[in-house]
Order: sequence, then structure tokens, then C-alpha cells
Amino acid sequence: MTDANITGDEGFGLYVHWPFCLSKCPYCDFNSHVSDDVNQTAWRGALLRELSHFAARTPGRTLSSIFFGGGTPSLMEPSTVAAVIDAARSSWNTNDDLEITLEANPGTVDAARFADMRAAGINRLSMGVQALNDSDLRFLGRKHGVAEARIAWRAAARIFPRVSFDLIYARPGQTVAAWKTELDDALREVRDQGITHLSLYQLTMEEGTAMHAAHARGDFALPDEETAAELYERTRELCAENGLPAYEISNHAADGAACRHNLTYWRGGDYVGVGPGAHGRLTEGGVTRAVSQYRTPAHWLKRVGDQGHGTQVETPLSARARAEELIMVGLRTAEGLDKRRFVRLAGQPLSAVVDNNARERLVAGEFLTDSPERLVATPRGQLALNAVLRELLI
Repeated sequence: MTDANITGDEGFGLYVHWPFCLSKCPYCDFNSHVSDDVNQTAWRGALLRELSHFAARTPGRTLSSIFFGGGTPSLMEPSTVAAVIDAARSSWNTNDDLEITLEANPGTVDAARFADMRAAGINRLSMGVQALNDSDLRFLGRKHGVAEARIAWRAAARIFPRVSFDLIYARPGQTVAAWKTELDDALREVRDQGITHLSLYQLTMEEGTAMHAAHARGDFALPDEETAAELYERTRELCAENGLPAYEISNHAADGAACRHNLTYWRGGDYVGVGPGAHGRLTEGGVTRAVSQYRTPAHWLKRVGDQGHGTQVETPLSARARAEELIMVGLRTAEGLDKRRFVRLAGQPLSAVVDNNARERLVAGEFLTDSPERLVATPRGQLALNAVLRELLI
């Protein structure tokens, strides 16, 4: 049984993975599969059955967020979305302000469902726009154009209380000036449409993707390290100037508009993962377990049918692994690592798991700030976070 008396401001979330897409983007390494023949009834039943399995393991918890990710979860039938939300509300305690996010693409198929998704209970839409010029959208394998994206996010802003959209920068040949023009355009839309959140990611080459292979062949070149750093810094500056400061390395929000579900991850909270390839963190008997589901949709579906859940691996995290995970995710955020929360979740003080001489050097070098309450990576430290972590962790 999961500890029912776990308390804290880190939250408790439910992630629901819908693995199907209309097409596979060449940069994507998520667990997504192209299919135009999905048995919605069978998938609804399986998601609800796996949710019930995890609800029985987490009694008495208060759910703070639900996140439908993918894949393209906006391709789910709204009735399936509504059924999952209803089951979640019945399975756990919830507050009136439960955050319920759904990822969507800005194509006409998705936009036509916005009103139905809102009626199903979605109150936050996250839209994968990715670029504001058509040539780069084609390079990224996106099926929509810029004009279609504008129509979609403006429709979303009228329907949903909270809207976010994603852009990818540091694309081949992209200059700082060109990105500033594009981001200025996005920020004008943010102001005009009342959008309160932007996710802005640097393009990375993930192994196993079509884009990684093309890059390895020399088909295109990415901006050099110096340009990438300047793009990152300019992104932070422009968003802050427009009322959307960075609250995490790649995420920017107006006051009070941060994604609560993602904050649960970064603060080290527990979360249930339902669906193929979903991951979770569950604390039982004072030990946090990493839980992952079978990735292949057909295999997951069969396992749920046979045993009520599709868990492939469940691993208790050692005290060391748990502490390192908390540090790595906490330093991604602008609020940094809350030391009291760290002791409660890791069961040991921060000084027991970091190189304290290295911490002093990183503070002196303005990569970290340290106070009795928090350890925080500065913008400079976040830009070099992997190197900071290598030096900091014992």
C-alpha cells in the first residue's frame, strides 16, 4: 500500500499516454506509433482498468493534475477522455482546481475537437506548434502550416481557460536575429490571445530518430555551441521582458500559470503513469519505486487484458538514486531545490550527497546560489547543467 499520509506541495499526478499519431515526426523519440485503425472502445477499457489498478495502490491520495500525453492524445475520442477524468475523480481525492492538460496538434483534425475536449473536462491545452515559418515546419515533419496554427491556437484560447504552445529553436541555419523575429511574433500572439505559457526547446538529435540519422550523414548542420548558447539566453530575456519568465530550463509562464503537472515531476512528487510506455513514481513504505509500462501498444493492451495492468519493470530506487534524481530535476527549475522538501523525500540532508567543496566553487563561479532554504542553478548554471551536476554529485 502507498503511504496515504504523504504530504507536501510537490503534488500527486496522473499521466495518461495515448501512443497513436497521424504521422511520425523525424525528431521525435517518444513512444508514438502511426495507426489509422484504433479500437477506441478497447483502449478506453484498458486505460480505465490500468488506472483502477494503480488507484488501488494509492488510496487516500489527493490528485493535483492529470496530463494526457503522447503520441497525439487529441486523437482520443472525447468520451474516452471524459471517462478517464471521471474515473480519476472517483479514485482519488481532488480539488476544484484540478489541472487537466491535453496535448494537441494545431491541425484541423484537432481543432475540430476542441469544444468537445473542453466539455469532457480538459482545462489546459498544450499545442505542438514547433515553428512559425512553413519551411522549417516541413523540415520538422509537421503537417500543419503557420496559418493553420494561428487559427488553431486562437480557437483554443477562446475555448480553454489555459493554453500553452511549443516551439523548437536552434534549427539548422537559424540565426539569433531570425529567432528573435519568430519569438517576437509568438509573444505578440501570447499577449493578444491571453496565452500564459510557452515551452521553448532547443532542437536535439535523439538516437533512433530519422533526424539523428540524417544529421549523422551530414545532411544538415545545427548551430554551433556559441550560437546555441546565445539563442538560449536571448529566449530567456525576451520571455521575461514579456511577462513570461523561465520557471524551468525550457518552460516560461505568466505568474500562476506554470504547469502544475510538470512541477510535480520537478519537485519529486509521486505520479501514476497509465498507458503504453508510461512511467510513474510511487512511494511505498518510505521507498520510491520507478514504474514503467510495456511500450508496444499491442503488448501493453494484452497484458492489461491478462493481468489488469501493463507494468514491465518496477524498481525500488536506492537512497542514492532517489537523492540524485531529486537534485537533477530540482536544479532544472527557477525555484531550485527546496532543502526541507529534499530531506523529507530523500531521507537525508543535501550535504550528504553532494561534494560540498564543489558546491562552494560552483557558487563562487556564479553557477549556483545557496541559502539555508534552497540550492538554485543560476541561468548560467542551467545552461551548463550537465557539467554542474557532474561536478556537484559525489
